[in-house]
This record gives sequence, structure tokens and C-alpha cells, in this order.
Amino acid sequence: MKKYLLYLALPALIYSCGEAKSNENKREVSEVETETVNESTEITEASIKESLDYLASDELKGRKFGTEGIEKAADYIQKKFKKANLKPYFTTFQDSFSHKGKDGYNMVGFKEGSDPKLKNEIIVLGAHYDHIGVLKGEQVVNGDSIANGANDNAAGTASILELAKYFSAKETKRSLLFVLFSAEEEGLIGSKHLAQKLAKENAPIYLMLNFEMIGVPLENQTYSAYVTGFEESNLAEKFNQYAEKEVFGFFEKAKEFQLFKRSDNYAFYQEMNIPAQTLCTFDFSNYPYYHHVDDESELMNVSHMKTLLEDIIPGIEGMANSAEKEIQLNDKQ
Repeated sequence: MKKYLLYLALPALIYSCGEAKSNENKREVSEVETETVNESTEITEASIKESLDYLASDELKGRKFGTEGIEKAADYIQKKFKKANLKPYFTTFQDSFSHKGKDGYNMVGFKEGSDPKLKNEIIVLGAHYDHIGVLKGEQVVNGDSIANGANDNAAGTASILELAKYFSAKETKRSLLFVLFSAEEEGLIGSKHLAQKLAKENAPIYLMLNFEMIGVPLENQTYSAYVTGFEESNLAEKFNQYAEKEVFGFFEKAKEFQLFKRSDNYAFYQEMNIPAQTLCTFDFSNYPYYHHVDDESELMNVSHMKTLLEDIIPGIEGMANSAEKEIQLNDKQ
């Protein structure tokens, strides 16, 4: 989440958010196989690790916006979306835009709900898949210059891919939109572009849940993850009721550093006035490699990630199947 620097070092982090614009002429991600693949749809440590290892590999060179590395990441995401039998929400899986003279795209996959009425209400599950690329100068450590971005945010990306796979075999009354955002590290550009586009089209978005830096567990907490903007809505309360356990909790530093405004959830709140929050397990002290070349996949706690996703699934199912929109913004008056 863009972001608070390591150990409280940058509470005043400011983004330079350039204007993103639609670019319909952007070339498509290279074609990958379209056949249905017969594989388990269950959440597994092996499949989480597979995604983490590839997305955070040196081959992708830190997945910086506008580079060959992030193109390879997008190819991988499209392949996973197709295996999960997701459909493009737009003409293709790409939501294209330009920023500072470079082209990029969010990856957007859609699973239609089963209820004739409720399928017209959409839940967005998202994470950013870009990172900061190759570093220079003092940021190079022992000859390593690639900021692989395992926790930030290959972990979130892998989680969305796991959820897409899982829900490919599960009916939900509401529709699900699985989104991997680009140019988050450039100033939340991709999410801003998509939220504005969906708002302009009057897309029936119910709520947005964003996954950020969840590769290591919280320490000394009763809940599994904290949510930013805890007091903005009743999301945590209702989610925990659906899950029948304390999955989401309040984290004081998230409020102190205004993390609600510093990740890809915020544009959806701004543009649509809907519940839109980020879940996270980075607490400023449990992982020392934020924006660092040592943010490597082997440091991710895959067992924790699997357990967290298993805790989160009943909450998503509750949101997707409730008869009414039970999650609402809190009255500020």
C-alpha cells in the first residue's frame, strides 16, 4: 500500500499521480492457450508458490510499469484467468491506459453470478501486479539490483489468481470481477483509470476488496488481517459474521498513516462512493524488505497465505450471496 515506508519512515509519502488516459490501440497481451485445464480448483500451497516464484523471479526484473517484465506478468495472469474460465469484462482481458508516455493495462476477468437479479451487482476483488523494477546506486545490495516485489505485491496477485481458480467451480449469486492493477507504484494510476471508467459506465459495483502485502503473518493479533478505512464502513463487522471468525480487525497505524487513501481501493471509494477497502498483514515490523532487492519469494510464508485465503473465502461467499447489500458505508453525520 503506497505507501508507508519501512518502520514508519515515510508517513508523509506523497504520490505524483499523472493523468491516465484510455489507449484502445495498445497491442494485446500475447495469446495463450484457451482450452480448459483439468486441475484442482482448491487453494494449495503449491499453486500459491508457483505464482509467487514466477512473478517475483529475476526474469521479470521487478515488473516495473512499461517494461518487458510486466508484459510477461500480464501474459501469466491472462493464462491463469483463462484456466479459471473467466471471461473478459471488456473486449479483452486488458483495460488499457497510458501514463507518462508509456502504455500499460490492468487485467480484468469476470465471473457472472447465478441469480437473475443479484448477478447485476458486482464485487471487485483486486491487487496490483506491478513493482518498482531495477534499482541503482546504494539500493543495490551485493550486486543484486532487482526489486522482485514478492510481498509487494506478488503475494496479493497470487491470492487473486487463487481466488479466481477457486470460484471458477463455485456458484455465487452476485458477479465477481477479478482485477490486477498496473501502475500502482506510479501513483495508483491503474486503479484510478479503471474506477473512473466503471463509474462513467454506471457499472453496478457493490463493493471493492483489495489485497496488499499479505505474504507474512501479523504478529500478536487476534485477527488474520487488518483492513484500511476500518471505520468507513461495516465491512469488517459483516465479513467476520459471514466467516464466523475474526478475520478482519482494526490497526491503529493504518488509521494514523491514512493507509485507506494509499492503495488501489481508494479510487473506487472516490469515484463510486461504495465500500472499498484494503486488507493487509504487513505491520511495519514483521517484514524488513519493503521496496528492497531482498523482497524475494522464498521469504513468503505460503502456509500463512493459504490459511488466510481459506479464512477469507467464507466472507466473500457471504458478501456474494446475501439477499441484500448488507455492507454499507457508515454515516459520517
